[in-house]
Amino acid sequence: MKFLISPNGSYGDIYPFIAIGRELQNRGHEVVLVTSGYFEDVITKAELRCEPVGTASEYKRTIHNPDLTHPRRGMRVVADTLTNYLPIAYDTMNRLADDDTILIGSSLAFAAIILHEKHGIPWIPVHLAPSIFRSNISPPRVQKTKMPSWFPDALKNAVWWIGDRGVIDRIWCPGLNAFRKTIGLPPVRRIFKDWIHSPDLTIGLFPSWFAEPKPDWPKGVHLTDFPLYDQGEVDPDPAVEAFLSEGDPPVVFVSGTATTGEAAYYEASVAGCVQAGLRGLVLTRFPDQLPELPARIRHFHSIPFSWLLPRCAAIVHHGGIGTTSQAMKAGIPQVIRPYGFDQFDNAIRASRLGVATEISTNAYQANRVATELIRVVGNEVMATTGHEVARRLNAQNTVAITCDAILGSDRR
Repeated sequence: MKFLISPNGSYGDIYPFIAIGRELQNRGHEVVLVTSGYFEDVITKAELRCEPVGTASEYKRTIHNPDLTHPRRGMRVVADTLTNYLPIAYDTMNRLADDDTILIGSSLAFAAIILHEKHGIPWIPVHLAPSIFRSNISPPRVQKTKMPSWFPDALKNAVWWIGDRGVIDRIWCPGLNAFRKTIGLPPVRRIFKDWIHSPDLTIGLFPSWFAEPKPDWPKGVHLTDFPLYDQGEVDPDPAVEAFLSEGDPPVVFVSGTATTGEAAYYEASVAGCVQAGLRGLVLTRFPDQLPELPARIRHFHSIPFSWLLPRCAAIVHHGGIGTTSQAMKAGIPQVIRPYGFDQFDNAIRASRLGVATEISTNAYQANRVATELIRVVGNEVMATTGHEVARRLNAQNTVAITCDAILGSDRR
């Protein structure tokens, strides 16, 4: 069987699909990842085949767009980028597909959905975070504020409709429907309501204790667990080991692997860490964002979280689902500063579990950072809760279970 896997996003979005691809390949299937050439190296190092859609330099131009991390304009940057590459992604997968092919796509793998619609090729969507599932019973938090659960259903439906027709359709649908027209498909609208889900099988890569399925979720949803893949077998820089060994466990600061305009975040982070009297470890692939660092705070390019986080006092981050789940696995407290996408919902869920606190982007100043760090580092209640949550995350092989669901679907 051939699997064409189409993920989009940052490293944290790509890693789970590399893990799925490796497991499927180990079971004797042919696997091809169709994604940005920016990730070709990490995919080939995992001994998987990559068919690039766009170049690494084009991806870098996108992530250097200052609007990418803006709470409103960021969605348009993502939409414009993905719809521009939609014809290439579609043509690539159409060329690779045969009669024994199954398509696996992330939440924004529109080319896979369209190929399924046009040619009937089996398609399985795999969603990384629960915010993608709409519910009136328990609405996900998609912005800074959460839709109140006590709103009557008619009002909730109106809010969803206004958001779809007034914002999402205007941003996503022009480019999407322009391409659909070229291949003879009708236009779509309200794409995040039902279109990105399959009633036969839609996989959620998170556990039910993190987001309990609701009766009004789409049909066919099957939850597994967090994949927790980060290439942890890679040997870290010896300088990292030296830094960790020379003092107390540090606080990790990170703001995602695809963010380049976060100078204010890192400045407040460093100053807050100093005020709290803690050691710090800053992770970014783009060090030009960083202020001058004191001796007790070090910068490193990238370190596997599965290796690093168990040796740290806490982590301050953006709320991406990969970082959130890796921190929960390590059992360390989190301070989350979300700025967009699924991050607001992930932050509130981690906070409700008792393993995280949240700082808004507007409130993210050195004094507030220091206050939160002093509150969470060494907090016995958070430590106990963190260890309980961590035990849940070490109970099963999520990737194997996910592949069992994929191979056991009636789409074969």
